[in-house]
Amino acid sequence: MLLNENLFDRILVSAEASPRRRMHFDLRTSAEEPAWTDMSQRMLNVLTPGTEIPVHRHRDTSESIIVLRGAVCVVFYNDAGEETEAHELRYGGPCPGIQIPRGTWHNCRCLEPKSVIFEAKDRPYDPQLTEDYLHRP
Repeated sequence: MLLNENLFDRILVSAEASPRRRMHFDLRTSAEEPAWTDMSQRMLNVLTPGTEIPVHRHRDTSESIIVLRGAVCVVFYNDAGEETEAHELRYGGPCPGIQIPRGTWHNCRCLEPKSVIFEAKDRPYDPQLTEDYLHRP
């Protein structure tokens, strides 16, 4: 499988139609394999302006994000929900990626239409076992 503009544009059609304004694309070894057979998460996430990614943290894994098209801003928060850092990641720019430490509150904001990020974590996604969400005032 080629991770190219054609694939990104196909996923973008679903992202634009989604109420969440984003769409992920699983890159596990085989879509037919159950998640537990692949002990990592690798995916593309196509983002459109207006998508809302809640502030969250991963309890047992760090997260790697690399921008493949467009630009995003990764924001870090403290336990009170206050922004502590913000990093612009841009394809072709001086900083296209970031490693988010395990247990760090964060979210990601789309800065340009048709943005695509690659995400990798040590465990498959399970919102009840792997993530906490920060409810901000």
